[in-house]
Amino acid sequence: MGGRVGEWAGTAKWFQEMKLITCPLNGPRNASEFICGGPVKAAPPPDAPDRDWADYLFLEDNPAGRVREWWCHLPSSYWFIVERDTLTEEILDTYPADRLVGGAAS
Repeated sequence: MGGRVGEWAGTAKWFQEMKLITCPLNGPRNASEFICGGPVKAAPPPDAPDRDWADYLFLEDNPAGRVREWWCHLPSSYWFIVERDTLTEEILDTYPADRLVGGAAS
């Protein structure tokens, strides 16, 4: 039985260190409930050449440091913005997408 106590202690520690993401709609939730939809970036104009659209859809910069990305809370299908540091994986901010209206999407 001594081994089982150690196993449970390890599990309790894992629960304490579980990564949470604060959804603007649903509050703090386990990170396993989310999926990243990619960087927030401006779309090319509708009449742009196919090459511009292909670059927009399939190429990403993968910068080190602060990024702004689309994330979805899967149980509620709620899309929102996450700002995070790719070097530390720290989530710096989360907010509804309508906060971008009137602002530049980079």
